[in-house]
Amino acid sequence: MTAPITDISTHSDTLEISPRPTGYALQHAIWPEPGISTETDPHLEVAGPVSISLSGGGADFGPGGSISTGTYYNLLNLGKWRTNAGDLPLELQLTGQGRFALSIYLASPNKSWHQVFSETIELDGTLRQPIDTSAVTNSAAVLFFSLTALTDGRLDDFAWLTTAPPRTTPTLTLAVTTFRRENEVARTAERFRRFRATSPLREHIQMVIVDNGGTATLEDGDGVAVIPNENLGGSGGFARGLIAARESGATHCLFMDDDASIQMEAITRTWTFLAYAQDPRTAVAGAMINASHRWQIWENGARFDLGCKALYHGLDLRDREQVLRMEFETTSTAPSDTYAGWWFFAFPIAQVKHMPFPFFVRGDDVSFSLVNDFNTVTLPGVASVQENFTDKASPQTWYLDFRSHLAHYLSGVARHHSWRELRPMLMSFYSRNALRFHYDTLAAVNLALEDVMEGPEFFDKNADMAQRRADVKNLTATEAWQPITSPPREDLSDFSRPVRLIWRASVNGHLMPFGKSSRRVVPSIHRDTFPLVYGATEITYLNADGDKAYTVQRDRKRFARETTRFWRNTRRLQRNYVKLQKEWQRGYAEMTSTEYWEAKLNLNR
Repeated sequence: MTAPITDISTHSDTLEISPRPTGYALQHAIWPEPGISTETDPHLEVAGPVSISLSGGGADFGPGGSISTGTYYNLLNLGKWRTNAGDLPLELQLTGQGRFALSIYLASPNKSWHQVFSETIELDGTLRQPIDTSAVTNSAAVLFFSLTALTDGRLDDFAWLTTAPPRTTPTLTLAVTTFRRENEVARTAERFRRFRATSPLREHIQMVIVDNGGTATLEDGDGVAVIPNENLGGSGGFARGLIAARESGATHCLFMDDDASIQMEAITRTWTFLAYAQDPRTAVAGAMINASHRWQIWENGARFDLGCKALYHGLDLRDREQVLRMEFETTSTAPSDTYAGWWFFAFPIAQVKHMPFPFFVRGDDVSFSLVNDFNTVTLPGVASVQENFTDKASPQTWYLDFRSHLAHYLSGVARHHSWRELRPMLMSFYSRNALRFHYDTLAAVNLALEDVMEGPEFFDKNADMAQRRADVKNLTATEAWQPITSPPREDLSDFSRPVRLIWRASVNGHLMPFGKSSRRVVPSIHRDTFPLVYGATEITYLNADGDKAYTVQRDRKRFARETTRFWRNTRRLQRNYVKLQKEWQRGYAEMTSTEYWEAKLNLNR
């Protein structure tokens, strides 16, 4: 069980245990951290003479300086705690020195904020302030505080506490899959070891690193174990990690990326939430934050409905109103088609009825979330900073995405759609690439469609993706990033709506027998903004850093060849749709069993 605490040290990763416990920390402070995010505003709203330490957390104040925690990383979502853990008695703990004006606020949607506490306080060590939340009448509500210095002062740390002990004592295994990223996974293991060494949770958390490449040079010990594994992608790696977690007696497993671009406090928040959760199906999904703009949500949960739909994409974490809206809206139970990305996903092992499907990568996390009965919750500050998906898009990722989309529906994992309802999804994959002259990707989409129609056995035979990776690489003639020394000037000009409709109807000029030459230069973030490429005969795409590019040109012959192939494949899928559904539903159940993976990974020897 997590140790009750009465003091918090000056480092966000370190807790000091007092011999006179009076409370249990529900949520510790998260401070800006080099290598993860030094954006201040998503962590704390700062005004006046305040200096935030990047080396160990904490804030130094001059008179009149103030901070507020009504921010993504540091507000407490009271609604989520009440919904999932019941009505817990709450306290705010502050550690520091100086004289301050402290106000604690309760915010609910469509209501003015309610001050539950407002007084002058003297800090000389640690102070605990009980919080009266009896004014809460809305299931969605958050707590935060503001602190204004009346003298020179310092805030070393803060936390939200309860005097109620945890309901359970989870044992959490962090399962990390890596492939030839020796430096990244070594840093992750070292960060975790430092965190675990001083954490009250150290007896209840461990890390398993599944090495698909056989190149990690890590020693076992200090809560970290390395398991060599055949390279069957993320699916095989995480399946192996889940098997290891189950064999160790862990109650919960946390899938996470090998670069672990998270605040270590995210692990503590996750464990604590699981410890207090009343529903044994409770799982925690981490958000993804855009590494190019570390104040921007890329995805805070997602839904699968005729495609992957990221939730809160583009939300500005510097904007309090946007953050509060997101937290209010995510307090209610997530829809059944919600899924969680495996950059950070903690779940109860006992609720796993289906192991990952051998997709290799892409789609395995969607399938796993949809087929297993989890109650998935997102928590403020539980997030991983990742390179955005836009620059990663390639013929291979489109191949992997399209085949997994089809498999979700054929296997019955996703909500059933009739053939008529499913056709728009197929057309979306086709048209988005035809409009942009991405013929390499169109060929990959066709290949994915043909592979899925071979049935689930194709995935079993090609679990290592070696042949298909080579095949897709060979068909990639133009859509590969190439280094450039001087980025060309971007062209984001647009047409009027009537003209755009004409260009779309002609599939961006493919069906027009005339037209003059026109070149466009578009940043990768706008690769799906089709009006920006209407009327072009040549398009150059720039990556986010502006140091790589590739150029595609309108080619009516390649367009005709891949379009004809796509229509033939689509008609074939329509004719065999019911038959394929039966094959996929049978095969999916077999290939997501523990027995299947133990045999596939040669664990029965």
